[in-house]
Amino acid sequence: MSRAWLAAVLIAAMPGVAVGANKDIERLQVQVAALQSQLSSMERVAEDTLRELKRLNESLAEQNAFLRKSVQDRRLQDEAITTSLREMDERMSEITEQIQGLHAAWEAAPPAAAVVIPGEVNPPPPAPAPTPPAPRELYSQAYADYARGNFDLAIQEYEEYLRVYPETDLADNAQYWIGECLYSKQKYEEALAAWDELFRRYPGSDKLPDARYKKGTALERLGRRSQALIEYRAVANRYPNSEAGRKAREKLTPQQ
Repeated sequence: MSRAWLAAVLIAAMPGVAVGANKDIERLQVQVAALQSQLSSMERVAEDTLRELKRLNESLAEQNAFLRKSVQDRRLQDEAITTSLREMDERMSEITEQIQGLHAAWEAAPPAAAVVIPGEVNPPPPAPAPTPPAPRELYSQAYADYARGNFDLAIQEYEEYLRVYPETDLADNAQYWIGECLYSKQKYEEALAAWDELFRRYPGSDKLPDARYKKGTALERLGRRSQALIEYRAVANRYPNSEAGRKAREKLTPQQ
């Protein structure tokens, strides 16, 4: 009897236990669904954040590239302006030399012959002054003769300038133009010696870039191409912003 009674009690209690278990399962399911919803929201926020970070990185990269290009463009512009100013200054110096040379040539022109009047005694012409010409006058005369193609006379005048005024600010220019005169006469070996003398006596001259470039061209004329390339590289590396440096780079660039 006791066993039958216990079985009856368990059977009667089972529906209540099943109902409680179902409620617990429902609560767990609700909690799981809520957690899944929160996780989905967090994943969407994370994806949005990653997309925004990627966009910001791309924007920063574009800004950095733009700034680098702006800095490079400004540097190239400054170099171009500096080169243009230097070339203008050199051109103005050459024009000044030409004007002074023409003026000196005009002043050095022989005076008109005196008119002899029959029956009158003309006084003898005054003796020329024994003093040497001023430095600028002598230099300008030499440059004028160079410009007219009187290379032998120009060489004599430049050498006279160096003999009388070896330490003036135009002495290095005179030595450079001696080389140019010899180069124009196709005396390339002698031109090389004149420019080597410039390098030796005037190592701080502003004519060094042009002299080294012209030395390279003289070496090429003599068939010494490998030595000419050494000179072109030296000019391009040491004086990159000069006109001579630009010409040297063109010599080093293979022709298409």
